[in-house]
Amino acid sequence: MITFYNHLHAQHQGKVEMFRGALVPCFEVPARADHVLAELQRRSLGTVQPPHAFDDAVLERIHSPRYLRFLATAWEQWVALDATNADKDILPSVWPTRTFRTDIEPDNFAAKMGLYSFDAGTPFTAGTWVAARAGAHCALSAAERLVQGDRAAFALSRPPGHHAGADFFGGYCFLNNAALAAQHLRDSGIAKVALLDIDYHHGNGTQAIFYDRPDVFFASIHGDPRTEYPFYLGHADERGTGAGLGTNLNLPLPRGTGFDVWSLALDTALQAIEKSGVDALVVSLGMDTFVGDPISGFTLTSADYAAVGQRIAAAALPTAFVFEGGYAVAEVGINAANVLEGFAGA
Repeated sequence: MITFYNHLHAQHQGKVEMFRGALVPCFEVPARADHVLAELQRRSLGTVQPPHAFDDAVLERIHSPRYLRFLATAWEQWVALDATNADKDILPSVWPTRTFRTDIEPDNFAAKMGLYSFDAGTPFTAGTWVAARAGAHCALSAAERLVQGDRAAFALSRPPGHHAGADFFGGYCFLNNAALAAQHLRDSGIAKVALLDIDYHHGNGTQAIFYDRPDVFFASIHGDPRTEYPFYLGHADERGTGAGLGTNLNLPLPRGTGFDVWSLALDTALQAIEKSGVDALVVSLGMDTFVGDPISGFTLTSADYAAVGQRIAAAALPTAFVFEGGYAVAEVGINAANVLEGFAGA
C-alpha cells in the first residue's frame, strides 16, 4: 500500500486551544503524524511518497470559493491588522448563530473568523493553509491511485479534515480531506462511493457535505452527540434528505464502549455499505477510539485495530484511508499501522 505523506504538515502547529473553558496546549500536534510515519517505516508497510500536485479548482468541488479565499489569505489579513500578531495564533471569538445572516462576508476580521468557524479550539497559524492544502493533495492522490487500479492507499496528513464543512472549519479541521477524496472518485467516473468514518467524534462536516446526495453513502460510528463533541450532529435519526434520503447512517455509542460492542456497529456499517452498492470506499481513519485517548471515551486496545483493518478489507472495495484524529500520541502510530497491516494481510 502506498502512503502519501504530507511533508508540510508541521507548518501547522498551534500553540493553545480553548478546552473546557481554559486555554491549554493543543492536543493536535505534529508528532501525531510523525509517529505514524515512523511506525509504517519500521514495519516496511508499503512505500511513502509526497502527494501529487492538484489545481486549487479541485478544492472547489467540495468547498465554497469565498471560504477557500479566506483560508488562503487569513494569516496575511491577521498580520496586517498588527505586526505583532505574527507571534500569535488566531482563535475565533464570535459566531453567527440562529437568525444571524451568513450570506454577507463582514469586513471586520474577527467577524470573518467567526463566519467561517464553529469552535474556539482550532487555532489558525502562519502555516495552516500550506499544511491543509498539502493534506488535501494527499487525500486526492490516494483517491487517484484507486482510480488507477490500486487496491488501497493511505493519506497520512494533518491537520485532519472530517469536521470541516463546505464553508467552515473547526474540530482541528480546515479542508475535508475524506470528502475531497470521495468527490475525486466520483469525478473520475466511479458511480457511487461510500465514506466510513470511524473517528470517535462524528464527522459533521462530511455528513453535511453529502447529506442530500444519493451518490455518496456516509456511515459514522462515534460518541453519542448528546454528550460528545461536536454535539449538534450525529444522531441516529439523521438519514439524509431529498435525493440523499437513506444514504446517511449514524451509529452513536455511549462513552465507555469497548470493542465487543463497537465492532458490532462496524459490522452494521459495513453491511449497509455493501447493501448500498458502492464501487469504492473512503475511510476516515480516526484513532481516538483508543482507550488511552485524552479527549475521547471508547476503550479499544491496540490489538483491536488489526481486526478493524481485517473487517474493512472483507468489504472487498478499493479503499482510500485518510488519517483523522487520535491524540494518545505515543500509541497513535502503532494503532494506525495495526489497521493498515490488518487490511493488507486480509
